Amino acid sequence: MTALTLNLNSVIKLTREQFYQLCEENPDLKLERNAQGELIIMPPTGGETGRSNVNLILQVASWNEQNQLGQVFDSSTGFTFPSGADRSPDVSWVEKSRWDALTKEQKEKFIPLCPDFVIELLSPNDSLKKTQNKMQEYIENGCRLGWLINRKKQEVEIYRQGQEMEVLELPQTLSGENILPAFVLNLQRIWE
Repeated sequence: MTALTLNLNSVIKLTREQFYQLCEENPDLKLERNAQGELIIMPPTGGETGRSNVNLILQVASWNEQNQLGQVFDSSTGFTFPSGADRSPDVSWVEKSRWDALTKEQKEKFIPLCPDFVIELLSPNDSLKKTQNKMQEYIENGCRLGWLINRKKQEVEIYRQGQEMEVLELPQTLSGENILPAFVLNLQRIWE
Protein backbone atom coordinates (compact mmCIF):
# COMPACT_ATOMS: atom_id res chain seq x y z
CA MET A 1 0.00 0.00 0.00
CA THR A 2 1.39 3.38 -0.97
CA ALA A 3 0.89 6.76 0.68
CA LEU A 4 -2.23 8.62 -0.37
CA THR A 5 -2.41 12.38 -0.89
CA LEU A 6 -5.67 14.12 -0.10
CA ASN A 7 -6.23 17.72 -1.24
CA LEU A 8 -8.93 19.42 0.83
CA ASN A 9 -7.83 22.98 0.04
CA SER A 10 -10.95 23.79 -2.01
CA VAL A 11 -13.08 22.75 0.97
CA ILE A 12 -10.99 23.74 3.99
CA LYS A 13 -7.51 25.02 4.69
CA LEU A 14 -6.48 23.48 8.00
CA THR A 15 -4.58 25.67 10.43
CA ARG A 16 -1.62 24.16 12.29
CA GLU A 17 -3.81 23.72 15.36
CA GLN A 18 -6.60 22.07 13.34
CA PHE A 19 -4.15 19.68 11.71
CA TYR A 20 -2.72 18.81 15.13
CA GLN A 21 -6.25 18.16 16.45
CA LEU A 22 -7.05 16.00 13.40
CA CYS A 23 -4.00 13.86 14.15
CA GLU A 24 -4.86 13.67 17.86
CA GLU A 25 -8.42 12.55 17.12
CA ASN A 26 -7.26 9.91 14.61
CA PRO A 27 -4.31 8.21 16.34
CA ASP A 28 -4.60 5.11 14.16
CA LEU A 29 -3.71 7.15 11.08
CA LYS A 30 -0.21 8.40 10.35
CA LEU A 31 -0.72 11.77 8.72
CA GLU A 32 1.69 14.29 7.26
CA ARG A 33 0.98 17.56 5.49
CA ASN A 34 3.04 19.10 2.71
CA ALA A 35 3.75 22.83 2.28
CA GLN A 36 0.72 23.13 -0.05
CA GLY A 37 -1.58 21.91 2.75
CA GLU A 38 -2.32 18.52 1.19
CA LEU A 39 -2.77 15.64 3.64
CA ILE A 40 -0.58 12.59 3.18
CA ILE A 41 -1.91 9.35 4.65
CA MET A 42 0.99 6.99 5.37
CA PRO A 43 0.38 3.23 5.52
CA PRO A 44 1.91 1.07 8.27
CA THR A 45 5.30 -0.44 7.47
CA GLY A 46 6.08 -4.10 6.95
CA GLY A 47 8.16 -6.23 9.26
CA GLU A 48 11.56 -5.74 7.60
CA THR A 49 11.13 -1.97 7.45
CA GLY A 50 9.99 -1.85 11.07
CA ARG A 51 12.92 -4.01 12.17
CA SER A 52 15.37 -1.79 10.30
CA ASN A 53 13.82 1.40 11.69
CA VAL A 54 14.28 0.13 15.24
CA ASN A 55 17.92 -0.68 14.50
CA LEU A 56 18.50 2.84 13.16
CA ILE A 57 16.82 4.48 16.15
CA LEU A 58 18.78 2.31 18.58
CA GLN A 59 22.10 3.29 17.05
CA VAL A 60 21.35 7.03 17.00
CA ALA A 61 19.83 6.93 20.50
CA SER A 62 22.82 5.01 21.93
CA TRP A 63 25.22 7.59 20.49
CA ASN A 64 23.08 10.42 21.85
CA GLU A 65 22.81 8.81 25.29
CA GLN A 66 26.61 8.77 25.54
CA ASN A 67 27.11 12.29 24.16
CA GLN A 68 24.02 14.17 25.40
CA LEU A 69 24.15 16.56 22.43
CA GLY A 70 20.43 16.66 21.62
CA GLN A 71 17.21 14.69 21.40
CA VAL A 72 16.33 11.69 19.20
CA PHE A 73 12.82 11.15 17.82
CA ASP A 74 10.99 8.27 16.13
CA SER A 75 8.62 8.27 13.16
CA SER A 76 5.61 9.14 15.34
CA THR A 77 6.98 12.61 16.08
CA GLY A 78 5.56 15.50 14.09
CA PHE A 79 7.61 18.53 13.10
CA THR A 80 6.12 21.74 11.71
CA PHE A 81 8.57 23.27 9.24
CA PRO A 82 9.03 26.96 8.40
CA SER A 83 7.40 26.18 5.01
CA GLY A 84 4.21 25.10 6.79
CA ALA A 85 4.71 21.39 6.08
CA ASP A 86 4.16 18.91 8.90
CA ARG A 87 6.48 15.90 8.57
CA SER A 88 7.48 12.83 10.56
CA PRO A 89 10.92 11.49 9.54
CA ASP A 90 11.69 7.84 10.33
CA VAL A 91 14.54 8.93 12.63
CA SER A 92 15.38 12.50 13.58
CA TRP A 93 17.67 14.41 15.89
CA VAL A 94 17.53 17.98 17.20
CA GLU A 95 20.59 19.72 18.64
CA LYS A 96 20.32 20.39 22.41
CA SER A 97 20.29 24.22 22.36
CA ARG A 98 17.48 24.27 19.78
CA TRP A 99 15.43 21.78 21.82
CA ASP A 100 16.07 23.65 25.07
CA ALA A 101 14.92 26.93 23.46
CA LEU A 102 11.41 25.51 22.95
CA THR A 103 8.64 26.11 25.46
CA LYS A 104 7.00 23.22 27.28
CA GLU A 105 3.89 23.64 25.10
CA GLN A 106 5.98 23.57 21.90
CA LYS A 107 7.61 20.34 23.05
CA GLU A 108 4.21 18.74 23.73
CA LYS A 109 2.75 19.38 20.27
CA PHE A 110 4.29 19.08 16.81
CA ILE A 111 7.78 20.49 17.21
CA PRO A 112 7.93 23.89 15.44
CA LEU A 113 11.23 23.39 13.65
CA CYS A 114 13.03 21.14 11.21
CA PRO A 115 15.38 18.54 12.73
CA ASP A 116 19.14 18.99 12.31
CA PHE A 117 19.48 15.38 11.16
CA VAL A 118 17.04 12.92 9.58
CA ILE A 119 16.98 9.37 8.27
CA GLU A 120 14.34 8.10 5.87
CA LEU A 121 14.25 4.37 5.18
CA LEU A 122 12.64 3.68 1.82
CA SER A 123 9.86 1.12 2.28
CA PRO A 124 9.12 -1.31 -0.59
CA ASN A 125 5.97 0.62 -1.50
CA ASP A 126 7.41 4.13 -1.11
CA SER A 127 7.92 6.26 -4.18
CA LEU A 128 11.64 7.00 -4.55
CA LYS A 129 10.93 10.35 -6.24
CA LYS A 130 8.49 11.48 -3.52
CA THR A 131 10.92 10.46 -0.80
CA GLN A 132 13.76 12.29 -2.56
CA ASN A 133 11.53 15.37 -2.72
CA LYS A 134 10.84 14.99 1.00
CA MET A 135 14.59 14.83 1.68
CA GLN A 136 15.08 18.02 -0.33
CA GLU A 137 12.25 19.62 1.66
CA TYR A 138 14.09 18.78 4.89
CA ILE A 139 17.26 20.49 3.61
CA GLU A 140 15.33 23.55 2.38
CA ASN A 141 13.78 23.91 5.85
CA GLY A 142 17.05 23.80 7.78
CA CYS A 143 18.07 20.15 8.13
CA ARG A 144 21.86 19.97 8.03
CA LEU A 145 22.33 16.26 7.20
CA GLY A 146 19.94 13.64 5.86
CA TRP A 147 20.29 10.02 4.81
CA LEU A 148 17.85 8.27 2.48
CA ILE A 149 18.48 4.54 2.86
CA ASN A 150 17.30 2.34 0.01
CA ARG A 151 17.50 -1.29 1.22
CA LYS A 152 16.37 -2.72 -2.13
CA LYS A 153 19.19 -1.04 -4.11
CA GLN A 154 21.55 -1.13 -1.11
CA GLU A 155 22.27 2.56 -1.60
CA VAL A 156 22.33 5.61 0.59
CA GLU A 157 21.66 9.12 -0.66
CA ILE A 158 23.32 11.76 1.50
CA TYR A 159 21.79 15.24 1.64
CA ARG A 160 23.73 18.21 3.01
CA GLN A 161 23.01 21.92 3.04
CA GLY A 162 24.62 23.76 0.16
CA GLN A 163 25.88 20.61 -1.55
CA GLU A 164 24.80 18.22 -4.25
CA MET A 165 23.24 14.95 -3.11
CA GLU A 166 25.81 12.13 -2.86
CA VAL A 167 25.02 8.46 -3.57
CA LEU A 168 26.94 5.63 -1.88
CA GLU A 169 26.58 2.04 -3.06
CA LEU A 170 26.53 -0.63 -0.34
CA PRO A 171 28.30 1.40 2.35
CA GLN A 172 29.00 -0.56 5.51
CA THR A 173 29.07 2.57 7.70
CA LEU A 174 28.06 6.22 7.55
CA SER A 175 29.66 9.12 9.40
CA GLY A 176 27.61 11.65 11.32
CA GLU A 177 30.20 14.16 10.13
CA ASN A 178 30.31 17.37 12.18
CA ILE A 179 26.54 17.26 12.79
CA LEU A 180 26.66 14.13 14.99
CA PRO A 181 30.33 14.14 16.05
CA ALA A 182 31.95 10.69 16.35
CA PHE A 183 28.70 8.93 15.34
CA VAL A 184 29.14 6.03 12.94
CA LEU A 185 26.06 4.20 11.70
CA ASN A 186 26.63 0.47 11.10
CA LEU A 187 24.56 -0.61 8.09
CA GLN A 188 25.33 -4.35 8.17
CA ARG A 189 22.00 -5.21 9.89
CA ILE A 190 20.11 -2.98 7.47
CA TRP A 191 21.46 -4.78 4.40
CA GLU A 192 20.61 -8.26 5.81
